[in-house]
Amino acid sequence: LTNSRSRISKKNRQMNRENISTALLFIGLILLQVIVLNNINFLGYINPLYYIWFVFLYPVRKDDASILVLSFLLGLIIDMFADSGGINAAATLLIAFIRIPVLQSVLGKRELDYATMNIFKLPFSKLLAYVVILTTIHHFAVFGMEYFKWSKFGTILLNTVLTSIFTIILTLISFTFVMRKR
Repeated sequence: LTNSRSRISKKNRQMNRENISTALLFIGLILLQVIVLNNINFLGYINPLYYIWFVFLYPVRKDDASILVLSFLLGLIIDMFADSGGINAAATLLIAFIRIPVLQSVLGKRELDYATMNIFKLPFSKLLAYVVILTTIHHFAVFGMEYFKWSKFGTILLNTVLTSIFTIILTLISFTFVMRKR
């Protein structure tokens, strides 16, 4: 009985640490995006949307609705500071919704082992594919909703490509630093 309580207590501490680190990541990415990155507008096209890193790092769990709620809130908070009318919330919710199927596609698996799934243990090529696909979809959705005209399709593509490249580079640099720590 004591051994059982010890395991439960240890699991609760681990869950609490995970929840605290998720909350700190959530708040930290909002602050970084709003204070620093929203003020970058390189060449009129490049404004990194780095806050989507939250979706990449959120633990992969089967049937976990919390990622959808948190992603929507994340995008909505970014929208409030950027005065962008909900486009970040919609785009972030989209990639949160499709991240498991994209991960399954990238890994070539029908089912993921949710208990052992760790984004940091992926081979670099699969991690890169995962980040590129979700970032490009997110940015295309953001710019598509921002311009919302077929006549602006070239601008949408240009903004998507340039901003995606910059965001992907920042994300991969961040992954490199985090992987070194582990």
